[in-house]
Amino acid sequence: MKDSNFLQENNARHMWHPMGHAGAMRDHPPRIISSADGSTITDAQGHKVVDGVGGLWCVNVGYSCEPIKKAIADQLQSLPYYSAFAGTTNEPAIELSYELREMFAPDGMARAFFTSGGSDAVETALRLCRQYHKIKGNPGRTKFLSLKKGYHGTHFGGASVNGNNRFRINYEPLLPGCFHLPSPYAYRNPFDETDPDRLADLCVAAAVDEIEFQGADTIAAFIMEPIQGAGGVIVPPASFMPKMRDVCDRYGILMIADEVITGYGRTGDWSGSRHFGVKPDLMTMAKGITSGYFPFGACMVSEAFAEVFENGDAATASIFHGYTYSAHPVGSAAALACIRESQRMKINENAALRGDDLFAGLKKLAEKHEIVGDVRGGEGLMSALELVTDQKAKTAASPEILATAFNATYEAGAMVRVGGNNLLMSPPLIITQTQIDTMLSALEVGLTAAAQSL
Repeated sequence: MKDSNFLQENNARHMWHPMGHAGAMRDHPPRIISSADGSTITDAQGHKVVDGVGGLWCVNVGYSCEPIKKAIADQLQSLPYYSAFAGTTNEPAIELSYELREMFAPDGMARAFFTSGGSDAVETALRLCRQYHKIKGNPGRTKFLSLKKGYHGTHFGGASVNGNNRFRINYEPLLPGCFHLPSPYAYRNPFDETDPDRLADLCVAAAVDEIEFQGADTIAAFIMEPIQGAGGVIVPPASFMPKMRDVCDRYGILMIADEVITGYGRTGDWSGSRHFGVKPDLMTMAKGITSGYFPFGACMVSEAFAEVFENGDAATASIFHGYTYSAHPVGSAAALACIRESQRMKINENAALRGDDLFAGLKKLAEKHEIVGDVRGGEGLMSALELVTDQKAKTAASPEILATAFNATYEAGAMVRVGGNNLLMSPPLIITQTQIDTMLSALEVGLTAAAQSL
């Protein structure tokens, strides 16, 4: 490893960073994170903070899980890679597929298609849904429905069903046939409706209206996050996802639950779908499947969905889709170890408890700081503060104000994430009450600094 002077000098000069302006990164280099332990990260200057972001919604078991590290090291020694394209496979992938079927049987899932991450998993789900309808003799079902404010990765398929325009507008034209429905976002919605249950009904009615306008026999699938993550931790009313499941059933539309963030315990349950009592047709997953220790993902499908492919003819039902790293043996070994540790430690139960603590603390902060327009969370360890400069008008705070809040919070002891005019939090699911208190104290400093910058 080069010395610290070299790293500081070359930081962001030769590497473009995701989700940022290349020139801004070069002129204002990002923090170098050097090490991590448990729920704490340490930067190159030796500053230690609680990781309130969990890497990127993903380090569910924290940074010190030795069984995952050992599983990766051991697998590298025996089989660092081999293809899983038709004709060959590997032991850990076979074992993982069995473990996942067992873990997600309550969600109705029966088969797994392995990918390199969440965007790949979404791409897989979209493609399989179109193929499913072709196998069944309905080739006209090619369109997709999704929610505004939703996030489904950055491949062209995922970007096309994304509901945040900052991930779309510079890359258009995107995939045709993708239509977006209102999100059950009580703080901001086109109906000016603040009652969550009434809003859910209005959004469902809008979905039905769009389906009947497009023609149900043209729509392949509806995709949604059980709780919208990158869009601002938008928690739907408990009735919303079940009602959308009913709508999909009524019109013969497949339901894809994007569990990339909500899977593996973050909601307090092992899946967001289970949290809301819904069995989707497909589930996309990544992040918590290895806790970020190895790039890996999966698209899981129900028994009924699987049977259409497995009983179909070779011409239409063969899956000519996949990735070089699908069912990667090292990733499979990492996922197996991660799942077992997640279940052993019951991180979902801690997520529910500490999520309640975090949400209660954020509501108290909102009572003290007028710059907070809305607080969202309360369903496991994912929360958000939406910052505004005028509470009555709901005027979104500027990027500069968000940057002030972010930096002051970091210096005071906690890493959070900026998303639009939101401060987002998704800490490791092993986080302690003391570390939650540290996050809240640091946010107090950040919000004070943001308010003073107005």
